[in-house]
Amino acid sequence: MNMQHIQKLFASQLAVANVGVDVFCQAVQDQKVPAVQVDWRPPAGGDVELAQILAKLQTLPGNPIEEANREGFSRMDASDPEWTGMVYAHEVLPDMDKYTIGHAGPPLAWEDMCGPMQGAVLGAIRYEGLAQTDEEALQLIQEGRIRFRPNHNVQCVGPMTGMITWSMPLFRVVNKTFGNVAYCTINEGLGKVMRFGANDETVIARLKWLEQTLAPALNRAVELHGPFNLKVIMAKALSMGDEMHQRNIAASSLFARTLMPSLVRVIDDPQVLGEVTDFITGNDQFFLNLAMAACKSICDTVKNIPYCTLVTAMSRNGTNFGIKISALGDQWFQAPVLMPEGLFFPGYGPEDANPDMGDSAITETYGIGGFTMGASPAVVRFVGAESVQAAMDYTSSMYQITQGANRQLTIPTMDFRGAPMGIDVRKVVDTGITPVINTGMAHKQPGVGQVGAGIVRAPMDCFTQALKAFAQSLTLT
Repeated sequence: MNMQHIQKLFASQLAVANVGVDVFCQAVQDQKVPAVQVDWRPPAGGDVELAQILAKLQTLPGNPIEEANREGFSRMDASDPEWTGMVYAHEVLPDMDKYTIGHAGPPLAWEDMCGPMQGAVLGAIRYEGLAQTDEEALQLIQEGRIRFRPNHNVQCVGPMTGMITWSMPLFRVVNKTFGNVAYCTINEGLGKVMRFGANDETVIARLKWLEQTLAPALNRAVELHGPFNLKVIMAKALSMGDEMHQRNIAASSLFARTLMPSLVRVIDDPQVLGEVTDFITGNDQFFLNLAMAACKSICDTVKNIPYCTLVTAMSRNGTNFGIKISALGDQWFQAPVLMPEGLFFPGYGPEDANPDMGDSAITETYGIGGFTMGASPAVVRFVGAESVQAAMDYTSSMYQITQGANRQLTIPTMDFRGAPMGIDVRKVVDTGITPVINTGMAHKQPGVGQVGAGIVRAPMDCFTQALKAFAQSLTLT
């Protein structure tokens, strides 16, 4: 540039675009000069190795990743989950016996389990009649008699501790579009429940009632009514203020309204009908487990697509957080789980809480829950978000790490924009934005139960591991 051009530049009205520290932009604006702040940061947070991987993936001949991700997104969008009835774990799960216990999250040994997970395991052993006391249950574990496995390994999901044992009834959800099946337990309600690590006799008695009274009644109601379309209920619930993880009031109410006409026709005993009605209508989280099974049936359709970098599972066991991505099948990528931030029940505080836990992040894997906080102003105070605008900001940021917007599930408070769907591990690493999850909080000591609810992020290390492994599978590293 010659001197004439330089003089012309400085003689004209300046307009500034600032990249980096925003204080420089503010300083220019204070001088009455037009300026804009450009929100830019180096790819992968400046990590050279990760940035090189991302660059190489963009230049693959034929752009196979984009094509694979579009296919994965299309499968999620086309999925149509239906609740078709109740089954018992031993009837449908492979290699199931009374000494097998399914748990939430990636694989975990007894000695690595957190307090509420251990408390739930001891209660589950007693629930199955294998021991009368916690001491007897512990002896079975120490003798190597009890086998642990992740629920995700056998088409299942379970909230918080996620206990699934031989006798437990499961919702059977079929993805009508693709024919695959997913299962989840019945929601026990809030407070002192096994999924939060409680295990006293009242907890066991409630589980037996679910097994012996509620599940058979639910199954007869489905036989009379026919399959229940879950996506329709989920779409309506989002328009009524649910986000479908911590707030399921609308979904549970819609489900109860649809179920009750059949339920009253299949339960002859008035006392039993009253108990069942009170339990379902008094449990604002009843639909959560059905939503989890629906999301599992949807996300499983994306597994094992070559070149696909979409996330098919996110789950936590109170010790580690794990994810899976499509192209790498059932391989877990794990990192230490983080502590939620939120609100506590009276008498409890951060010092009482256990780190994040549960298979329920399958809702966020699909693109609801924390991803749709913008649809749910009422959930803001419950999970400790700063404001309604903050909830919308959480949702807005999730569009930056997903493949697209859901065509069926829309957010009225955000001009009916489709929910963000299809987490792309490349975009998570590139932007530094990790998935946001709404969650309950369990007491860190076994036997206590729920102490609050809040918001937590997935740890970035899971995604960087997955990206590196994906690149290695393509011999790019």
